[in-house]
Amino acid sequence: MITATLHFQIHISSIIALQMFLLKTWRSTAFGVYGYLNFTKTGFLEHSKHFKPEDMQTRIEGKNCVVTGANSGIGYATAEGLASRGANVYMVCRNKERGEAALSKIRSTTGNQNVHLEVCDLSSVSEVKSFASKFASKEVPVHLLVNNAGLLENKRITTSEGFELTFAVNVLGTFAITESMVPLLEKAAPDARVITVSSGGMYTAPLSTDLQFSDEKFDGVEQYARNKRIQVALTEKWAEIYKDRGISFYSMHPGWAETPGVAKSLPSFSKSFSGKLRTSEQGADTVIWLALQPKEKLVSGEFYFDRAQAPKHLKFAATSGSHALIDSIISNLHAMSTLSS
Repeated sequence: MITATLHFQIHISSIIALQMFLLKTWRSTAFGVYGYLNFTKTGFLEHSKHFKPEDMQTRIEGKNCVVTGANSGIGYATAEGLASRGANVYMVCRNKERGEAALSKIRSTTGNQNVHLEVCDLSSVSEVKSFASKFASKEVPVHLLVNNAGLLENKRITTSEGFELTFAVNVLGTFAITESMVPLLEKAAPDARVITVSSGGMYTAPLSTDLQFSDEKFDGVEQYARNKRIQVALTEKWAEIYKDRGISFYSMHPGWAETPGVAKSLPSFSKSFSGKLRTSEQGADTVIWLALQPKEKLVSGEFYFDRAQAPKHLKFAATSGSHALIDSIISNLHAMSTLSS
């Protein structure tokens, strides 16, 4: 009897393992095909045939825009694009020297002197809270917060606060800065908005409450995908929580862009797609588009790609049901933020 039960349990475990293997394989394959057809430079050029030039001609003088990870890549292109349209831009960068160089370049190329550098390491909750407190003393309303700073580490690294580094930047830091900025965003209501730069990589991962990837064998790419899925689910939840407080929330996917971060974290991918990846400006296009459109044209809580609403889940990928876990994840993020204070 015991032997039969054991054999049955092993059989069930084998079936479950096979199902998970097939599901992961399907997610990766569907993502690869969908991505190759849509996320490359060719995809952008094809989609841009339907873009309306007038959508990008709005001036936003006097609007205060905070952009994280603004010294290079999509963050830099976003900051420059907003500055060129007259915004007061606050570039949040981890490295002071690189931030100052980017600041000087943007002021020079746009002629806008209302561009400022704020030094903050988003991997540290205490540093994020300190930055937010100092920024609040400026008493300026925040019309736009762009959560762009992101990281993909292939090896497990633990921060001084005890968190896995990729998660600390992509999720905990993003959560902490957004929550800290709510009072300033409310000052800009009813037109305040938060745009979070996610990734198509999230299509390969459901939500998981294993926030710090407790598996012995750390997989940086999978952790990044999980992080980006959380950002999309967080955007949904924030839109619901703050719907009556004049703040709108959007997540977006920039496509596969050729940035310093991609070259460093995914060298093989970067090399394989050399010449086929989008420019940083093409990657930032939808961020700027979301910043400029009348809110009536947009849907808070939705996911955008190439100036249009995009699906949050691929067909048959079994990721949509996992969004029910977001309340539990938010509770954990609140607890982690408190512990790091």
